[in-house]
Amino acid sequence: MARRDQPRILILIAHHLHTAPRPQKEALALAKAGYNVTIACAWHDDTFARRDEQLVQAHGYQLACYADFRPRYPIKRFLRRLQSKLARLAWQRQGWFSPDLLGDGVRLMHGFARDFSADLTLVHSEGGLWVGEQLLRAKRRVGVDFEDWFSNDLLPAARVHRPIERLWQLERRLSQQCRYRLAPSEAMARAMASAFETDAPTCVYNAFPFAERHTLDGEWRDRVDRQCPSLHWFSQTIGPGRGLEMLCDALSRISSPFELHLRGRCKADYAAALRQRLRPEQREQLVVHTTVPNGKLLSRIAEHDIGLALEQCHCPSRDLTVSNKLFQYLQGGLALIATQTQGQAEAVAAARCGRLVPPDDTAALTDAIAGLLNDREKRRREQRAALAAAQHTFCWERMEARVVAAAEAALCAST
Repeated sequence: MARRDQPRILILIAHHLHTAPRPQKEALALAKAGYNVTIACAWHDDTFARRDEQLVQAHGYQLACYADFRPRYPIKRFLRRLQSKLARLAWQRQGWFSPDLLGDGVRLMHGFARDFSADLTLVHSEGGLWVGEQLLRAKRRVGVDFEDWFSNDLLPAARVHRPIERLWQLERRLSQQCRYRLAPSEAMARAMASAFETDAPTCVYNAFPFAERHTLDGEWRDRVDRQCPSLHWFSQTIGPGRGLEMLCDALSRISSPFELHLRGRCKADYAAALRQRLRPEQREQLVVHTTVPNGKLLSRIAEHDIGLALEQCHCPSRDLTVSNKLFQYLQGGLALIATQTQGQAEAVAAARCGRLVPPDDTAALTDAIAGLLNDREKRRREQRAALAAAQHTFCWERMEARVVAAAEAALCAST
């Protein structure tokens, strides 16, 4: 537990805490090291806000809300939408930059951070980059976790509507002036060092504590037929551009029995469109589940046999990072199939397990899935290898020391 005289660390995130596993782990590592840690977030949903509050009850850090846009505050919600719309119009018509282009409540985030007067403020989002720059100008210590390479995180068609040059400038300034800099893969760290002409950020993989496996509930809540091999994919949102169309096309070519379990918020018409890609006799095998609280997610993942990390690499950021899914499948002990992005290839090579398939290669995905569905012993070997990788290579217990060392270096640096 932190002492009152220990340095105060503020972690700023753009949305709900329970949807942000990386800042959660960062906060726990720093609180465990004795720092006074506060995470400040924005609230948009009552159910999610309750999950946020439940999440911190047993942890050694505090939670604060710098912007409350829940439905109970309709005027705040209206003003937020108005600010965002005006900022977009000013950018599209006149090229005028506003921090409101970088997310909801960015100015409120800045005001909270300015008044909080932390010894070290850590940012994680596009809006956080702008807040970080303002704090640097005020001679405050700032750190940045490049969860994504924001200026390289959009398709070409979408880039024309975003302040890409300004984002790049913010990333460059924080890369060059912050002592605390994290990246989610070695590939991204090297690429950012080259682009911004600075030392590489510290690589901290989005791994999870292996000790969390002690919380497995051993229940079977997802699967319909426990004898039928089960594939699993999850995200906060189920929708286009996530490799699911290719997945269903690949499964339609497979004769072996399977269950496909997708977890996340999903519109009924999209789920119906996915089912139409399967053969008629396969369509009932696609099961869509709602999201679950963080403490239950590992148990639900561990029910299944094969985990799918089907990230696309249509932009540099997606190509260079490693999906959270990949590490959670390892933690759950699932055989892994992942698309061959630079980041995921790096992780699979280090894990010494899993099958890589080229993005947009339906035939290769079909072969990879069929190879696991048709060979029980191969599935079991891959599952054992996944657990070994989660325990010895990609466990948060190995990553948290890097987070603490980065914070210590930043706190020792002059402002």
